[in-house]
Amino acid sequence: MSEVVADPVTSSKTGAKGAVRYGRILLKISGEALLGQRSYGVDPDMCAFIAQQVREVHALGVQVGVVVGGGNIFRGLAASAKGMDRATGDYIGMLATVMNGLALQDALEKANVPTRVMSAIAMNEVCEPYIRRRAVHHLEKGLVIILVAGTGNPYFTTDTAAALRAVEIGAEVLLKATKVDGVYDSDPLKNPNAVRHERLDYAQVLADRLQVIDSTAVTLCMENDLPIVVFDMNKPGHIRTAALGGSIGTIIDNGGRHG
Repeated sequence: MSEVVADPVTSSKTGAKGAVRYGRILLKISGEALLGQRSYGVDPDMCAFIAQQVREVHALGVQVGVVVGGGNIFRGLAASAKGMDRATGDYIGMLATVMNGLALQDALEKANVPTRVMSAIAMNEVCEPYIRRRAVHHLEKGLVIILVAGTGNPYFTTDTAAALRAVEIGAEVLLKATKVDGVYDSDPLKNPNAVRHERLDYAQVLADRLQVIDSTAVTLCMENDLPIVVFDMNKPGHIRTAALGGSIGTIIDNGGRHG
C-alpha cells in the first residue's frame, strides 16, 4: 500500500486507493448489528465481517473510533418499561456494550488491526479507562479505539455517547451504521413506496421527530457542526465508501455546507 500523505486529522488524504474525505471518523454500530443470524448474543461471523470493513478503512490511513451499543444483549429502556429501575437497567446495558466491544476487538485483532477498548466505567482488568487525550493518542498512533459503556451515565443512549465521543476526539463525521440504506420519509419495511432522503438538515430531523438517531445526539452534532451519515452497513464496502465521502445513505448536516 502506498503511503498516505496528509495531516492526521484533515480531510482530502490521497493514496493509491483514492481520496479520503474524512481523516478521522467515529463509527456507531448498534448492538443488534452484532446479532448476525442469531436471535440473541454475538455472531462471530458478523464481528469478522464488520472487522473486515473497518480494516479496509484503517488501511486507507483513516483514524477510526467505534462506539458499539448493547441491544443484542440487554436494553435498559425496555427493562424499565417492565418495571426495572431505569438507572439500573441502563447500567446493565452499559456492561453489555463492554462485552460487545471485547468481541469486536477480538475480531479486529484477528484481522491484524491494532485495537484498544476504552470504557467510561472503570474495569481495568479487561479494558482501559476512557481518557480523551489517551484516546486521541491511540488514534494518532494508528490504533482503532472501541469506546464502550456509553457516557458512563444512565439516561443517555449510545447514539448520544457516539456524538459526544466524536466531538471529544475531533472526528470529522459520525457514521451511523444501520440495517437500512438511509433515512426515509416512512418505514421502508412497511411502505414499499417510501422515499429515501439524500440529505437532511439537523433542524428537520428534530422537527419531524425522525427516529433514525436520538434527538440529543442530533442536537450535539448540530451545535458542533458535525455531519452524520446514516447508511446500511450490511453490504461490503459501505463503511469505506462513507469514509471516502461517496454517495451513500443520508447525510444529516447544517444545510449542505459540508459539500
